[in-house]
Amino acid sequence: MAKDERLVVEIVAAHNLMPKDGQGSSSPYVEVEFEHQKRRTRSKPRDLNPVWNERLVFPVPDPEDLPYRYIDVSIYNDRSASCAVSGEAAAAGPVGRNFLGKVRIPASGIPAPGEESVTQLFPLEKRSLFSHIKGEISLKIYRVYADMAGHVGPPSEYSVAVTKVKGHHHNNTNDQKKPTTKNGGTGTGTTKAKQVQPLSKRKPLEPPVVLAPPTSRNNTGGFTNQLVPAGGMMGPPEMYHHMAGTFTGMLNSQDFSVKQTRPNLGGTGTENRDKTNSTYDLVEQMQYLYVRVVKARDLHSHNTTGGELTHAEVKLGNYRGVTRPNSSHHYDQVFAFSKDSIQSSTIEIYVKDRDQTENFIGRVIFDLTEVPRRVPPDSTLAPQWYRLEDKKGDKSRTGEIMVSVWAGTQADEAFQEAWHSKSAGIHFDGLNSIKSKVYVAPKLWYLRVSILEAQDLVPVPNRYPEIFVKAQVGNQLVRTRVANLVPTRGPSNPKWNEDLLFVVAEPFDDILTIQIEDRIGPGRDDPLGRFIIPVSAIERRWNDKPVQSRWFPLSQSQSQTLTRFGSRVHLRLSLDGGYHVLDESTNYSSDLRPTAKQLWAPHVGVLELGILGASGLAPMKVRDGKSGTGTTDAYCVAKYGTKWVRTGTVIDSLNPKWNEQYTWEVYDPCTVITIGVFDNCRVGTVPVQNSHNGSVRDNRVGKVRIRLSTLESDRVYTYTYPLLILHSNGVKKMGEIHLAVRFSCINMGNMIHSYIKPLLPKMHYVEPLLVRQVETLRYQATNCVANRLVRAEPPLGREVVEFMLDHGSQLFSMRRSKANFFRLVNFLSIPVSVGRYVELVRSWNRPVLSVLVLFVFLGFVILPELILPSFFAFLGLKGLWNYRFRPRDPQNVDMRLSHADVALHDELDEEFDAFPTNRAVELVRVRYDRLRSVAGRVQTVVGDVATQGERMQGLLSWRDPRATILFLGFCLLAALVVYCVPIRVLVGLWGVYALRPPRFRGRLPSPFMSFFRRLPTNADSFL
Repeated sequence: MAKDERLVVEIVAAHNLMPKDGQGSSSPYVEVEFEHQKRRTRSKPRDLNPVWNERLVFPVPDPEDLPYRYIDVSIYNDRSASCAVSGEAAAAGPVGRNFLGKVRIPASGIPAPGEESVTQLFPLEKRSLFSHIKGEISLKIYRVYADMAGHVGPPSEYSVAVTKVKGHHHNNTNDQKKPTTKNGGTGTGTTKAKQVQPLSKRKPLEPPVVLAPPTSRNNTGGFTNQLVPAGGMMGPPEMYHHMAGTFTGMLNSQDFSVKQTRPNLGGTGTENRDKTNSTYDLVEQMQYLYVRVVKARDLHSHNTTGGELTHAEVKLGNYRGVTRPNSSHHYDQVFAFSKDSIQSSTIEIYVKDRDQTENFIGRVIFDLTEVPRRVPPDSTLAPQWYRLEDKKGDKSRTGEIMVSVWAGTQADEAFQEAWHSKSAGIHFDGLNSIKSKVYVAPKLWYLRVSILEAQDLVPVPNRYPEIFVKAQVGNQLVRTRVANLVPTRGPSNPKWNEDLLFVVAEPFDDILTIQIEDRIGPGRDDPLGRFIIPVSAIERRWNDKPVQSRWFPLSQSQSQTLTRFGSRVHLRLSLDGGYHVLDESTNYSSDLRPTAKQLWAPHVGVLELGILGASGLAPMKVRDGKSGTGTTDAYCVAKYGTKWVRTGTVIDSLNPKWNEQYTWEVYDPCTVITIGVFDNCRVGTVPVQNSHNGSVRDNRVGKVRIRLSTLESDRVYTYTYPLLILHSNGVKKMGEIHLAVRFSCINMGNMIHSYIKPLLPKMHYVEPLLVRQVETLRYQATNCVANRLVRAEPPLGREVVEFMLDHGSQLFSMRRSKANFFRLVNFLSIPVSVGRYVELVRSWNRPVLSVLVLFVFLGFVILPELILPSFFAFLGLKGLWNYRFRPRDPQNVDMRLSHADVALHDELDEEFDAFPTNRAVELVRVRYDRLRSVAGRVQTVVGDVATQGERMQGLLSWRDPRATILFLGFCLLAALVVYCVPIRVLVGLWGVYALRPPRFRGRLPSPFMSFFRRLPTNADSFL
């Protein structure tokens, strides 16, 4: 049973508060609100740097929802406090207090019970644009169990309780909020708070390692300090000290399960409001202030001429955004300032020369209270000309600037291309690498090259030629077999009749090269002819009707010079659009449509995905000059069909919030969407150049797959999914991703029909591909997609595409082999269970059950027409009974099913080894011997199966004449008996004989089994 937890907020001190009592001082106290529960400290009379050292304790109704809650800390000036009162709490009300500042802290990074916590310093924020606030507050926040809440500090060591995963339905009693308390907290103020640990003294961070199989939990906790960047630079956030948790013993399934959440989707409002008309109803609304600077004209300055470079600068508090310098004064740049970064009541727009720092040509100032609000689908706000003013306020000689300022959300069209205030520390040339984008994968085709024959070749004389054909498209190279010698054809007229397949992408820029060569010796091939044709000139087909074959002349050199009576080759070339080009495994494919759009069926539904955020991400890197502070620049990639989406990159955050929503058309409900999280390594303060050449690779954090057929129609699934990744040293939980998914059905008839259609297009069954061809073509398709997406801007790295498409998953893995074996064993357990049940009936250990089964069997023998109705009725009732135990949560990665929790270190190291291997010879020899041992057992099983099959064949092979005569005599006798005796009587007698009590049975094998085991096999003919 899970233990109750308490949230402890230690109010340490405050610094440099704003005087609000009219006498140059304040009497501050702190009020903390969490889950509609309020606690407050004592007042500190006439003290601008108060020290409280008080603890405020809050019950935690649901620890699983804690990462999606906030803690509101507010400081007020107590007007009723006097100089004589120093430790007694005073009544606080709206009339008797002044606002001194607030802090809103996400509860996602609060240390779990038993983990270390440190004091954090938070700058006070404004309540409105017109609030005059300054100062900081020091807090220490952590969690303890209810029985440990009376302690002064958090306990240093005790075990972590395992909480149950919330189901699909929630208890209404958990949703009720507790009444607000009026009195203060329970702290005594006797304990001294810990000092803030300097960043330079913190230990280097490591990702949380889970060594299989784990037992205890030591989560990495911490929350970011929302410091306002000075001078427009965004530094890394303050974090708690992270400790790498080592796990041993039994697996704790709570750490790797999905958890249901209740976020406030679609913005503020009641839970029952209609959200179907909202475009962004699967994410939380984020408020932004948008500033669009278009251009300037008629600029007048002693340093500015017609060709001088100028730039515009937008300043809001401590944030500063700058456009690119332009000699024509045309900027066309949008700036987006998030709501939490607004630290001023006005926004200033400057126009400056390139070499000016303090001086400016002119400026315009906007009052934020007068900024209009735009709500899509309203048209964009039209920019207007505003007169610039100089330092003296003169507007007559400075020129004009065209700008527009409005307030909106992330649903605004300008959000994607805007410069964001949270990316203030990124170089202008590197902003493209952090923007959200939508990519469309290229349309892939199978290029079929049928090599039929060749004529009039001129091989090397005085020898038997070994002629083969080599075809190449881009970096794909395929060879045919050596042409066989045919008596009716000479060596200069070889024949192959072989099909070669390639993967090509639109637009067809590649060239098909056919070259016929004669193998003279090892490593020596003599070219006999060459032919080149553009892929765009090849005929396309949509069905299995073959295209017309053609003869093509061969050239003898690179210059393609043709002779009148030269060699030629007979080819059949076609671009097959009736196939679906597999770039994913068919087990979790996101698209099964054929390439040709003419063969597409109408879509059956719409998939909507809201990527809310992530929590508890493992630090992936350390910023230059920030020793000991790990950070992650996280972004998310989602892939379904040919549409890839990439969210914006959240800089320096282990708990990023994206709140981006995307939509896909669904053509087959039995498909899978893949969502992956990555660490952006292309972010920096220097221009990003040649980032697509492979020198910069983004780090993998984890991925999640969601099968659409497991989702109910029109239901919103809001869950957090663990991000698990397998390394050579074990499984690592890299954090959790928060998603909102909704699958809407458009046409139920098409939906039902899609379940009975073939999984793949018709061409896969009319002209099926070989297994080895499928794997090779999938490898080539992945390369085509990666080569095309890496050339986009911003590039989607090859490592991202390969990770999303499971590139290289077809290689051998001992862990996967064991997992698949036990999957087969689990399936075979059903007939094994039936066999055990039959043996239980035959054993008569339960006489009532045995008699009942015997009477049911005889009833079916008498009325055989009841067999099939009873069987299907049983299946239907069993399915209805299992409805009570249906899965309520989406399916996720299963550690035990994957055998990741019990895999040995050497097995994982072998799985992540390169191909071909680069390990030491001794290690490879050990692995080879182990593989030989496993293969020997498989070989024995295969041999036993083959032996039983050969014994079946030996019944009529006359290899053992006596056995064959006995079997033929039995067959003739059985034919006579079956002809004379009704089949019902025979089946009934056989059933009664098989179900006879054990006292009438012997322990020796039956005569039929003894006869079968004596039959000859080919095993005695083995060498």
